Amino acid sequence: MKITLFIPCYIDLCYPQVGKSIVQIFEKLGHQVECPESPACCGQPAFNTGYWEESQETAVKVLEQFRDAEVVVIPSGSCGAMIKVFYPELFEGSEYEELAKSVSSRCYEFTSFLVNRLGVIDLGARFPHKVTFHDGCHGLRELNNKLPPRVLLSKVKDLELIEMTAAEQCCGFGGTFSAKFPMISTAMGDTKCASALETGAEYITSCDSSCLMHLQGIISRRKMNIKTIHIAEILAQQ
Repeated sequence: MKITLFIPCYIDLCYPQVGKSIVQIFEKLGHQVECPESPACCGQPAFNTGYWEESQETAVKVLEQFRDAEVVVIPSGSCGAMIKVFYPELFEGSEYEELAKSVSSRCYEFTSFLVNRLGVIDLGARFPHKVTFHDGCHGLRELNNKLPPRVLLSKVKDLELIEMTAAEQCCGFGGTFSAKFPMISTAMGDTKCASALETGAEYITSCDSSCLMHLQGIISRRKMNIKTIHIAEILAQQ
């Protein structure tokens, strides 16, 4: 299968190792991987802030880029939900409505694609650490992506998954929310990190680097004894 990757801007700029891990995983499975250099933004910041016309200007470039893609895989529940769920709404009644629906139908979040489309649950990874999982809001509530990441983690050798009490609670990032309401955002992040620490885990993992970026900022400032890592980086370990 020819897999086209959509690498979100924050992964492209801050966490390139996540994208590299995904390429490594798919090539190991024997698939052809294509990763366009652009676009790198799905238009979600403008969309969430109410600037739909500006969001469309960015989103159109995404649609054109993926017009002929066999499948589009995204290592982010947030950006994945934007393209899969919100693009059809964003372009409803426009000349791009049908294309938005078409791209939406071929778009998958990374772990969902592995488990639900490819039927892959064991990648032969080994990660000898205690890990707890954070459910990103869009991945959980818009994509219903609760089980796939846990199924994959359950097959990682020597990994102990310890669920935190606040697994489904928002971490407080929320894109522009964290910029508009920093005090509320930080308080929510503190609650999430405290819940993770209670498990005794060494790492917080998630399908969203944006959430992990927010949590790692809090962890670093509070000097907490825990780290963050994207699930793709765990699954690429040997």
